[in-house]
Amino acid sequence: MPTKVSVIVPTHNRPHFLGRTIDSLLAQTYRHTEVVVVDDNSPDSPARADTQALMKKYENNANVIYIQNERSLGGGPARNAGIAVASGDYVTFLDDDDVYLPEKIDTQLSFMLANDLDMSFTDVFLHSADGKLVEYRRHSYVDDCSNEALFRQHILHSLCPTSTFMIKRSFILSTDGFRSVPMGQDFMLMWDMLEHGAKTGYLPVSYIIQYLHNEGRISVGKNKINGEKSLYNLKKTKFDLLSSKERRYVRFRHYAVLSVASFRSGNPLGAIGYGIRTAITSPSDLIKESTQFIRNRRIARNSVSGNK
Repeated sequence: MPTKVSVIVPTHNRPHFLGRTIDSLLAQTYRHTEVVVVDDNSPDSPARADTQALMKKYENNANVIYIQNERSLGGGPARNAGIAVASGDYVTFLDDDDVYLPEKIDTQLSFMLANDLDMSFTDVFLHSADGKLVEYRRHSYVDDCSNEALFRQHILHSLCPTSTFMIKRSFILSTDGFRSVPMGQDFMLMWDMLEHGAKTGYLPVSYIIQYLHNEGRISVGKNKINGEKSLYNLKKTKFDLLSSKERRYVRFRHYAVLSVASFRSGNPLGAIGYGIRTAITSPSDLIKESTQFIRNRRIARNSVSGNK
């Protein structure tokens, strides 16, 4: 039997984006693909009614499974519910407002099979809500895919987001899956996969577009600030894996994230304060990261032009 891939799509309060997401999955060049839509809207909400109406479009498509949670569980548990009903040999994940480009599953599955991997991750294109390219987020620092090396890079850079992951379904079922946390679910999943010894590979391409907007996102404002502080405390438990320079870099990124989150939550004084701490912690990293961001945008434009 052909290898089957299940794509888990949790949806909450975004039925107006969901059709675009599902259509991108049905357009995959790899035909043995199953789409599992997990409706995490409250049963009596307008969003549940609108989502039900949209899903009628796909009710005769055998490759689309639609399940409804009895109550809103949150992103992590909703993904776990999708994994539980999926029938694929491998699972991937996509948020209800993002899209896969047509070759995503085909390319990543071929990489997984060729290298006998439990898990893999890729790069990702970040677009603004109006479709303009913002950044090509690359994991170019990954040159060693041993478990310990990936753990270090995950602490330093975060080997995310969720949409880049492909995992053997049997492997993720042997773990607790996604944790129920307000944010950082993708970070925690990679953390747990590595702690469980997943044989993991990095594929340096992107066939994913993630849209950046504040509509329905939990990873903004105070949630982002509190979540970032929790993740930083978790990272500190593994600081023995890092050199003093690397620990300084983690602190630098921590303050940079808090600065941006404070700005987005309408706290300019907090943004300035954390920005100053960012610069003081590591001026050299500030220059390096800014230069890399500009370089990644240039690479992304070239990549998009090459795909046309």
